[in-house]
Amino acid sequence: MELIEVQGRPPENQEPVVLIIGKMDGVHLGHQSLLEEAEKLARPEDKIAVYGFSDHPKWVLRGEESFKYGLSTLEDKLARLERFGVDRYYHVHFTKEYAKTSPDEFVLEHLNRLNIQHVIVGEDFRFGKGRGSDAEGLAELCREIGAGISIVPGVMLHGAKVSSTDIRTHVSNGRMEAAQAMLGRPYEVTGVVEKGEQLGRTLGYPTLNVGGIDGYIKAKPGVYLGLVKLVQDSPEYYYTLISAGYRPTVNGDSYKVEAYLLDFSGDLYDRKVTVKFVRHLRDEENFDGVDALVAQMQKDEQKARRILGLYE
Repeated sequence: MELIEVQGRPPENQEPVVLIIGKMDGVHLGHQSLLEEAEKLARPEDKIAVYGFSDHPKWVLRGEESFKYGLSTLEDKLARLERFGVDRYYHVHFTKEYAKTSPDEFVLEHLNRLNIQHVIVGEDFRFGKGRGSDAEGLAELCREIGAGISIVPGVMLHGAKVSSTDIRTHVSNGRMEAAQAMLGRPYEVTGVVEKGEQLGRTLGYPTLNVGGIDGYIKAKPGVYLGLVKLVQDSPEYYYTLISAGYRPTVNGDSYKVEAYLLDFSGDLYDRKVTVKFVRHLRDEENFDGVDALVAQMQKDEQKARRILGLYE
C-alpha cells in the first residue's frame, strides 16, 4: 500500500480516486461498511484511498489523556486496510493549526487536489473548524468539485451504532466479548517480546513480556483468555493466558501485558507477537504472597483449559 504523509494540503494527484474519509481507528464493522461501499463503487482504473487523521481531536485540542491512545497503530491500520483492498493511505497530521481549516477550504483546496471520483463517509461525519459542517454539507461541496458522494448509515449492534468510542470503553472495562462483536475480531496489540524480570519462570509460569505497546488503549487490569500470534512468514497461534496490569503482588510499578502460552516451550525474545484478548477471566488482585498467586494461576489455567476443551 502507498502511504502519503500529509501536513496541510495533500500533494496533487492525477489518478482517479474513490476516497473514504475517517480516522478508521480499529477498522471496526462500521468502517468495514465504508470499505465495502468503496469496493462496490470503484472501477478498475480507480484507486481506493483512505484520508485518515493521525491523532484524535480530543487529545490534540483538549488534552484528554485517554484519547492519546488508540485501538490500533498506524502499522496495524495499514495492514488491515490493505486486506480490504485499499491502495493508498493519506496520513493527515491533525494539529491545532490543521483544526482551523474551514469546511470550504478542506474540500475546495485540499480534497480538490486528489482527482476524486467519489467520496464515502459515515452518516455522523463532521468536519472543518469546530466540526462546523456535516455529511450533507460535504455533499454540497463535493458537487462543486464534480465528485459523487455516498453517505453510509451506521452499523447497528443491539440497538446502538458501532463506534470506536464505545469499543474503547469496552476494552478499558474488560468487556472483550463486546469489543470483539463491534470490531469483528478480538481486540489485539502487537509488540516485541522483551526480557523482563523472569519472575514467571521461577513460579512455573514463564510469560512473554510484550513491549512497544504504549500507543494502545490499555485493557482493564486482569487476567484474560486469548491467543498469541507469532508474526512470521507462516504465522503460528497459541492459546494463552494474558495478565494485563500492574502486578501488585510482586510490587509492580507500571502497566504490563504478559502472556503465558499454553503447551509451548521455546525462546521468543526479540520476536514480534500479536496478543489477542478473547475473554475476561478475573480482575487483577493483590494476593498475600507468591504462593497464593501461583495457586490462583493454576486455577486460571484449569479454567482456561476447560473453556478451550483442552481437557477430555
